Amino acid sequence: MKLAKYIDHTLLKADASLEAIKKLCDEAREYDFKSVCVNTCNIEFCRKQLEGSDVLVCCVIGFPLGAMTTESKVFETRDAISKGADEVDMVINIGRLKDNDLDYVTNEIRQIKEACGDKVLKVIIETCLLTDEEKVNACRCILEAGADFVKTSTGFSTGGATFEDVALLKKTVKDNCLIKAAGGVKTKEDFLKMIELGANRIGTSSGTKLIEKGE
Repeated sequence: MKLAKYIDHTLLKADASLEAIKKLCDEAREYDFKSVCVNTCNIEFCRKQLEGSDVLVCCVIGFPLGAMTTESKVFETRDAISKGADEVDMVINIGRLKDNDLDYVTNEIRQIKEACGDKVLKVIIETCLLTDEEKVNACRCILEAGADFVKTSTGFSTGGATFEDVALLKKTVKDNCLIKAAGGVKTKEDFLKMIELGANRIGTSSGTKLIEKGE
């Protein structure tokens, strides 16, 4: 697989203008990235901008805190799919995970996966806020709920993806789930190392700096 197809080209800042979102889509077309990752208000705009390309539209749900009700996340997911999202990146309820309420976490992921239907669901666990044991527990919830990816980070908390976390996630999920490393991947060396350690997708706002066109 060419390197560009590992990248979810990302712009999730609260002040992102439509002009900036258009630039994101133009770059995604030019470099042939896997997707653009945007807030849900931009899904329909991105679909129009990316018409005729194979670049997917990915959106975030329950972002960035994950502390909404399950019902609100399910509604947001269904709404996103109806507006044309190809992939969904949801944030788990981190507090419930830290309470060791794994049934809650698993059930929420399962309901959102059902709302996604045949669309890809990536589950953000915010590794910077978790112990290693909690990261492993989160992976087990994701596997049990049938989601497609475990994703390290929102990029909006105290830290992003680390080599150690990607290695731990890979050791835990093996080949039963895919891995998205997100947050802080800003150099070509880090990008390639994340892939070597087991990352199947990289979420970054630095995609155009990480690879050459056509890679």
